[in-house]
Amino acid sequence: MRVLRRAERREAREVAVTKGAPGRTTTSRRGRSRDADVTASILRATLDLAEELGFDALTIEGVAARAGVGKTTIYRRWPSVWAIVMDAFFAEVMELAPIEERATARETLASSMRSWARAYEGRPGWILRSLIGRAQVDPAVQRALRTCWAAPRRRIAADVVRRGIDSGELRADLDVDAVLDALYGPLYVRLLLPNTDHETRISDRYIHQLVDAVFSGLSRRRAPHGSAPRTARRNGGHR
Repeated sequence: MRVLRRAERREAREVAVTKGAPGRTTTSRRGRSRDADVTASILRATLDLAEELGFDALTIEGVAARAGVGKTTIYRRWPSVWAIVMDAFFAEVMELAPIEERATARETLASSMRSWARAYEGRPGWILRSLIGRAQVDPAVQRALRTCWAAPRRRIAADVVRRGIDSGELRADLDVDAVLDALYGPLYVRLLLPNTDHETRISDRYIHQLVDAVFSGLSRRRAPHGSAPRTARRNGGHR
């Protein structure tokens, strides 16, 4: 069984940070335990305050007060409050919804989609909606979200599709990006446009129907056993 590789999880957590861009700052290994405790306290305080006040009301001063640290402690780690939110999101979701390899590409992707839906029903989904919204006006958040979250998972899913093509399960002429957009796009639509109607939730039944609809156009079509090619039947009819 294959999951998001450890190196890729580490890559997503340790993307280099420049001033003004969200992400984890680098620290020396000396004193790492205490440093990690302080960081975890700040991340928890950020999400707790966000739940109480909303993301737009977050400030460095407010987070520092809730975490019991000085503002300089925060500024040494993050350049903005949205950078903290980004790291808090990664801390919560990096191990959620791994892409686990199953017997076929269809089973692998369907399992991944079900895990994704369950993982983002609660607080992680609420955070992700806010980050995607912020990314529309904040290039730094957009860059970090793409680099640390979307790109590593998309690479794994793309490999699954390519293996399906190589094995003959899927058509050889497929556009891999179009396949992933067709499968995962509807999940993001339902995440970003939530509705209280239970029919719009991302249920296992919905995912089954979505996968069935998409894969009906992806699967390699095989002629029924023992049937003659259509041209041969047509030619035979003129004899």
